[in-house]
Amino acid sequence: MVEGAKSTGLPAPRARGRHAAGRRRTVKGGLARSSVLMALGTVVSRATGLIRQVLQAAALGTGLLASTYNTANTVPTSLYTLLIGGALNAVLVPQLVRARATHPDGGQAYEQRLVTLVVSVLTAGTALAVWAAPQIVGLYMPDTPDSHQAFELTVVFARFLLPQIFFYGLFSIYGQVLNAREKFGAMMWTPVLNNLVLIGMFAAYLGLLTVPDRVADITAAQVRLLGIGTTTGIVVQALALVPFARAAGFRFHPRFDWRRTGLGPGVHAAKWTLLFVLANQVSLTVVTNYANAADQELPQAGAGYTAYTYAQTIWMLPQSIVTVSLVTALLPRMSKAAADGRIPDLRADLSRALRVSGVAVVPAAFLFLVLGPQISTLLFAHGAADAASVQPLGHMLQAFGLGLIPFSAQYLLLRGFYALEDTRTPFFMAVWIATVNIALATASHLLLPAAWAVTGMAGAYTLSYLAGLALTARLLRKRVGGRLDDGALRRTYTKLVCAAGPGALLGWIAARIWAAFLGTGTWPTALTLAAGTLTLGLAYLVLARLMKISELRHLTGLK
Repeated sequence: MVEGAKSTGLPAPRARGRHAAGRRRTVKGGLARSSVLMALGTVVSRATGLIRQVLQAAALGTGLLASTYNTANTVPTSLYTLLIGGALNAVLVPQLVRARATHPDGGQAYEQRLVTLVVSVLTAGTALAVWAAPQIVGLYMPDTPDSHQAFELTVVFARFLLPQIFFYGLFSIYGQVLNAREKFGAMMWTPVLNNLVLIGMFAAYLGLLTVPDRVADITAAQVRLLGIGTTTGIVVQALALVPFARAAGFRFHPRFDWRRTGLGPGVHAAKWTLLFVLANQVSLTVVTNYANAADQELPQAGAGYTAYTYAQTIWMLPQSIVTVSLVTALLPRMSKAAADGRIPDLRADLSRALRVSGVAVVPAAFLFLVLGPQISTLLFAHGAADAASVQPLGHMLQAFGLGLIPFSAQYLLLRGFYALEDTRTPFFMAVWIATVNIALATASHLLLPAAWAVTGMAGAYTLSYLAGLALTARLLRKRVGGRLDDGALRRTYTKLVCAAGPGALLGWIAARIWAAFLGTGTWPTALTLAAGTLTLGLAYLVLARLMKISELRHLTGLK
């Protein structure tokens, strides 16, 4: 031991270096394990969700009847997000982390007051929404003489489904309490329970009842089964988090002493997040109206709102599995870096997250572009839906396709603003994206025939996020005082596109060759899709290796 270390009681410089390196490896290893755990949970959740969605399409089809259920099921999600969901997911994790680090009681009182406030808002908002169900549904689906029967059915579904607002909120606030304690797994795994409930419900619907294919044919018993079963799934999902929160040391004790108790910064930050969510909801409402109009004009074509939502759900799977899991683990770490003034660390985290997630997102985007129709046919051409009625869905998946790249990158860059507790800038980004999306969706609605209008809206969504990413990257660069890195991000994405593009072309050629020999049907489509996907994947991996894309081996965590 050197002399200075003896006199101060500190370890020698080399020992300090070893300890610091060990701490860095521990932090990175913990982040990698958290990302893997969440990714696995998300994979299982998305897989069971996909099974649920396939059964749902078989039970309800992809036409107007399905859109009454899906529109009603969109309403509680939208209202929850508008009420408090956006603030919970983006703003309150940094606030909770800061409270736990700076408050004398470790943030316990802050948590109790926050949870009490959230539960109170949810209770009042849910009751009001159930009461105003017809007026709320009217925002998403016009009540005209031609569509009155579909409108009334949507209202009935909404009254069953709107209580989900409260349980969505309960799930989110308990999940964020766990995330602030760096307990990430439960929030990713408990949605599996919801999916299992819905799988059982749709299986019962298919097996025990006569399945209708028109709005006029559905019975009250079928509506009750769908409504009560769907809400029960969300209830189970939410309540399943309670024991995990208790195990992590959180026990809810209502506290209504909200004034002058530290909630002010969170509420102020949430103001801009609420406006952010409002901008997104305005865009969603406009697109839903246009898509429902296509359903009403072509009720059996599968070219409206249900096809749009199914295509968008499939399109978002890679983002949900890779990017969201990575960001959930990174956000507390980025928030700490921002709070400590370590902006270079924040930039490095964002750059690495973008590059690692891009390894999966870029080839997935090209896969949807070239094999969208085959994916939609394999998944949804069963039961009440046939191959012809799911073709528009496949075209929508192709139109979404490459938009996955800017969508995922935009999601990550916004988390940089949230880590800096800047919620104002993301609001203006949301307004810009929503404006572009509404303008292009309106053009699609007015200029394209009904059979292609919603496919045009999927393309509009892609272009709106490309426009949003360009502006967001520029503003974030100013906010953090420079580029995220020295050009590694640009080089990585150039290589990824150069690897995925030729791979997608080869995959498309392989799928065409197999389809010519095998013909149509479930198994031929499955083999055709497998051949195209395998060809794309192998070509991508070979080219990525030749281009020395180092992030490929880091996909399961940050190393």
